[in-house]
Amino acid sequence: MDTEGTLAPATPAEARAEYDELVPAAKVAVREATKAMAFDRAEYADRVTGEVVETVRDSLFASLLRVHVGTREEYDEWLADHPAYEADLAGSENVDNVVWHPVAFPVDDPAVDGDDGKVVVAATWQAEREAALGTLRRRAFGRVYRGVVDADADPNEADDAESAGDTVDEP
Repeated sequence: MDTEGTLAPATPAEARAEYDELVPAAKVAVREATKAMAFDRAEYADRVTGEVVETVRDSLFASLLRVHVGTREEYDEWLADHPAYEADLAGSENVDNVVWHPVAFPVDDPAVDGDDGKVVVAATWQAEREAALGTLRRRAFGRVYRGVVDADADPNEADDAESAGDTVDEP
């Protein structure tokens, strides 16, 4: 079994803090990508919104999640050793490999009925390891972390560059 990635928040507050720390990196990534695409100031101002920066931040967070990569047997052993976790598995039961991300804190989701409300998000794969990693990370972010990082969001907040933190610096 291999483990890769760096983010494994122990609490919802830690997840929100890690997510907030990604604002500067998301802004730099957007700015550098728009420079590579030769956006001028007007196009940058028109096209780069808070939603764009937030999408990059979401992608960064998901891509940094710590995941385990192993065989079906290793995954089954992990589940047996962690009975408080309810499995949220995507893919076929009949393939050889699984990637998984255990969420360290209880998840407020009626579909999760583990002993402690904990979930391990998983995806199976046979030949496309990287595709499974991407699928798993997107699912974990969408099913668990999106609700956590948005828990304190103001639904009336403007959808502009400032919604992702400070202003988005133009190139």
